[in-house]
Amino acid sequence: MAEIEIRNIYKIFGANCDRAMAMARDGRTKTEILSETGASVGLSDVSFKIGAGRIFVIMGLSGSGKSQAIRALEDLGYFCVDNLPVTLLPMLAELTLRAGSEISRAAVVVDVREGRLLKDFPTIYRRLQAMRGLNPVLIFLESAEGTLVRRFSETRRPHPLAPNRSAIEGIREERKAMRTLRRMADHVVDTSSMTVHELRHVFTGVASGDAPGTRLVVTILSFGFKHGIPVDSDLLFDVRFLPNPHFVPALRPHTGRDREVRRYLDRSEATADFLKHTVNLLKFLIPQYVAEGKSYLTIGIGCTGGRHRSVAMAEALKKGLGRIEGIQLRVAHRDIARE
Repeated sequence: MAEIEIRNIYKIFGANCDRAMAMARDGRTKTEILSETGASVGLSDVSFKIGAGRIFVIMGLSGSGKSQAIRALEDLGYFCVDNLPVTLLPMLAELTLRAGSEISRAAVVVDVREGRLLKDFPTIYRRLQAMRGLNPVLIFLESAEGTLVRRFSETRRPHPLAPNRSAIEGIREERKAMRTLRRMADHVVDTSSMTVHELRHVFTGVASGDAPGTRLVVTILSFGFKHGIPVDSDLLFDVRFLPNPHFVPALRPHTGRDREVRRYLDRSEATADFLKHTVNLLKFLIPQYVAEGKSYLTIGIGCTGGRHRSVAMAEALKKGLGRIEGIQLRVAHRDIARE
């Protein structure tokens, strides 16, 4: 099967988008961009490949990146329609199959804006699957609830299902309404916490015929309790019992990535004990989640500000868990640049 390649997708939420875009292209981190511009980078210079059928159906939650995906496909020469009534999908599919047709491949976005017509989608999509030579591909994009709430807050756009209510009410209603359709998808992609490289890795797997999610994505996320607990944490560890480098003037400007901070923490017996017991616990738990078929696991490591202790422990845990098979391991530091 042929494949398509999508390049250079950006999605930025909030004000100062032009400045934020320039910073993203210069390689600045999402935390730095948020701190300096107030804008949140959802997707930054994302490029990926997908095994291509004649027609792509892009579904997903509002705010998860569907509009950027359809624009990228349009740039690649796909005939693209955003919010096409589902009853017209077979007609579009037939056009792509017709010899000499100017529309040889197409992509459409289908979402909750369809209203009552959405209930007809399962039957119609089965018709597409039965068309010889069509090879329809259904991709469902989603993000964590907290991420979607933040994006709607930053863009100040109302949720399509909650124009006169809070965004979180619309998000929850939409997730419930799309539950059945999500189960139909050939590929489900969570865009909330992936880096550019991880998102590219997922779609590279799609291009080679591997189903995304066959490897558990484990994120070790450091954070500061004073900035709030990460809403997507599955497991949470509090390391505020360790000695605090913040109160050592020479260490305060540093972070947990620096050797000086790690040496300071290593002087405490509690540091080695915590790492030993936590690594052993996670070495037991993670294979259980892999066997269960879980796709994502976020392990929150929290200290007061999220710059010293939690960062150092997150980095150490990553090293301790590096040999577990069947997972994709990453570390992220949510609050490392915050004061």
